[in-house]
Amino acid sequence: MNQTDGTLADLPLGELLAQFAAPTSAPGGGSAVALACALAAALVEMAAGFWDGRDGVAEAGEVAGRAAELRGQAVDLAEIELDSYPPVLEAMRLPASDEHREQRLREARSEASAAPRRLAGVGAELAELAARVARTGSPHLVGDAVTAALLAESACRGAAELVEINLAGEPGDPRRQRAAELAKAAASARQDALATVSDGVRR
Repeated sequence: MNQTDGTLADLPLGELLAQFAAPTSAPGGGSAVALACALAAALVEMAAGFWDGRDGVAEAGEVAGRAAELRGQAVDLAEIELDSYPPVLEAMRLPASDEHREQRLREARSEASAAPRRLAGVGAELAELAARVARTGSPHLVGDAVTAALLAESACRGAAELVEINLAGEPGDPRRQRAAELAKAAASARQDALATVSDGVRR
């Protein structure tokens, strides 16, 4: 990571993509998941802002406000993720003969799963908010709401997979189960959002 000033969210798009493309340990999948969540949240906020003025004003404000909070959380988690995996790599570089290697690796992986677990929750909630906007928001913004739901569900699934990878050595760990449950909830919300188009509900 060659970033010297600001955060990932402050970078121009081209520079941001170059940071992800660089052969470095960070930013990587975790930060990508976080920024996908932030994009989904921004779309939900925007779509909620165009809610039908005849009704649902309070609901629109509630949805937009919560999406803004989640966007902030996602941006923060993108930064946290920059420092999540290097300790795992450091532990992996220890010689196999090191008696503390496995313990350090287990602890580092456990710590590395923390941000993805939070991101899975953010993504699942955003998918549900997006589906809500697709169902009852402005019919002219269904496409944006559906796109938000797809982004959020994908981010949630990605985060859940990162949790699974980091905790692979911990069979039966409830953190793995919780992440999988959130991914299923996000998938259900995504299907709900898509149904507004495929079933012609909002056309």
